[in-house]
This record gives sequence, structure tokens and C-alpha cells, in this order.
Amino acid sequence: MKASKGVKCIACCYRRILSLRYQVTLKGTDLLSEFSTTTLFLPNHQAVVDPQILFAYLLKYTCAAPLVTEAYFRIPVVAQVLRLVHAVKVPDLEKSRRGVEVVSRLSEQVVESLRQGNNVLIYPAGQLTSHGYEYIGNKQGTWQVCSQLPPDTRVVGVRIRGLWGSMWSKARTGRTPDFLVTYLKGIFYMFVNGIFFMPRRSVTISFYDITSDVINHVSGGRKELNHYLEEFYNAEGEETVSFLRHGWWQKNRGI
Repeated sequence: MKASKGVKCIACCYRRILSLRYQVTLKGTDLLSEFSTTTLFLPNHQAVVDPQILFAYLLKYTCAAPLVTEAYFRIPVVAQVLRLVHAVKVPDLEKSRRGVEVVSRLSEQVVESLRQGNNVLIYPAGQLTSHGYEYIGNKQGTWQVCSQLPPDTRVVGVRIRGLWGSMWSKARTGRTPDFLVTYLKGIFYMFVNGIFFMPRRSVTISFYDITSDVINHVSGGRKELNHYLEEFYNAEGEETVSFLRHGWWQKNRGI
């Protein structure tokens, strides 16, 4: 599954913008060059900004349809971008009372998309982490998908580190940041730093082929699979919070 030239061009421009704030290191990108293999991507979720970073860099190699909370489809421009990458609109399961029914239906959509040869990206936790580690608990969506994986589908685990403490994370307030407000703050900080002098946060995105491990654990039920995924995401230990400064003139303690 390849991205169109237009989408790749947009992603390239956005990578340049993101690089003003984030110094991104990619590991395991050899997995992304295998275009012939249908792939299910399973990343952890540290901050609201990590899908932006992940997709901007993932689109250098391949494309994947993400499952995105419906609230983001109501934001102008963002909605247009989500449609370009064929994002699937999903209810906010933290607020929805139709959780089990919705998850089951979405799982069927994901499996069918994989059968058609499309790459898909889903977040096993389904929400931002509230700590310096990933917690999936008893969520069932990923288990439902992985228990019905079409033949020859590859599962790639994506471990993201470095965003715990970002203004896009829950680290400071314990609440999910407002997307539009935080985005506007980011633009403001960029300009007051003279665009090119903004302090940069180091972020590492690592890709691992975890297909065999997922297949081995999925038969043990959702708790066993979720426990395996938690161990995978937290393999480097709990991440220390980092309130990186937003202005070059500040001490490194955040705002």
C-alpha cells in the first residue's frame, strides 16, 4: 500500500515543520520497505502529537489507514488530511456507552481492510497514557482483530519514546490536551523562537516485527495479548517525565 505523490509531498513539508521542534530518530525502518506485505501497525500512545509525527515519517515508506476519534473529523483542515490518508472515524470509546458493540464492528472493518491488502494502524490502548508507561488493561479491540488476522498479514509493533511530558501529553494536567488550543500554542512558540531557534525534543520511533509473538499470545485471550503488548511497549522501563522548555531563553523546566 503506497501513498499518493500528493500525500507524500504534504508529509514531507510537515516533517520539515515538525523537525523545528522534534529531533526524530527512526529504528527498524527496513520493515517499512517491504511494500508487498500487508501490515497491521500497533503503536503506543504517549501524546496527542505522536500520530502526527508517526504518520509524517511513516509516509516516507508506506501508508496505513488509522482509526481516529470522530472529534478530529470536526476540525477544519485536520478533517481534510484524515480523509487523504483514508482514516476510519471511530467514536470516543471513553465517552461512548456503546463500547462493546462499536469495538466489535470496528474490528470487522479492520479485518476486512487487511483482507483487501490495506495497511491499518490502531492504538491498542485506545487512549492517551496517563503515566510514563503504556497500560492497555482489558481493552479488546486489538485482540479481536489479531484473532482474525488474514493469512500473511504482518504485525509491526511501534514503540514511541520521548513525548511523556510534552504539552501534548497528560503529564502536566492529567487530562487530554485540547487539540486546537495546543496546536495554536505550538505555532505561537515557533514564531517567538524565531522559527529556527526552538528547543528540540528528542523522540525515538522503533519498528519491530512482532507477528509471531502476537500469534502465540492471541490464543491465550485478550488479557494475555494485552499483557504481552504492555511488556513490549514498556521494555525500556517507565519513562521519566521531561518538561522541555518551549523558549530558548528559559531554563529547561517547561512552561
